[in-house]
Amino acid sequence: MSVAIALHVLAAAIWVGGMFFAYMAMRPAVGLVVDAPQRGALWCHTLTRFFRWVWVSIVLLLATGYWMIFAVFGGMAGAGWHIHVMQGLGIVMMLIFLHVYFVPFRRLKQAVANSDPQEGQRRVGQIRMLVGVNLILGLLVIVVGAGGRYLQ
Repeated sequence: MSVAIALHVLAAAIWVGGMFFAYMAMRPAVGLVVDAPQRGALWCHTLTRFFRWVWVSIVLLLATGYWMIFAVFGGMAGAGWHIHVMQGLGIVMMLIFLHVYFVPFRRLKQAVANSDPQEGQRRVGQIRMLVGVNLILGLLVIVVGAGGRYLQ
């Protein structure tokens, strides 16, 4: 159980922490330092690397989460309300990520390959909005996961 919890928390920290860094630190800095035509390429390369880690995190979150639900709690009926909320919000986050990855991120890569900075910036804006939603959900999941069992 301790290995599963450690991997679960580590995966969540990588995903949510990466979104926090990208949204709260990198995004404002990029706007100040990088010329507009190059921003799309920078985000494309940055997100390519980050999204590899998000895929690993998703696999770990699902595997460890369901392992703990069935091995520790004896199934969904034995899991507390906070586990159900964490699972539900986590699945919503994963669906948002899948949309980001397969639609605007794919189009961002095409815009960068076609040297189309206007389209690239449009896609970066779309990704930024969806990552903002996912960041809020991720922070909420952390709060529920960390403190939910104590709220009876």
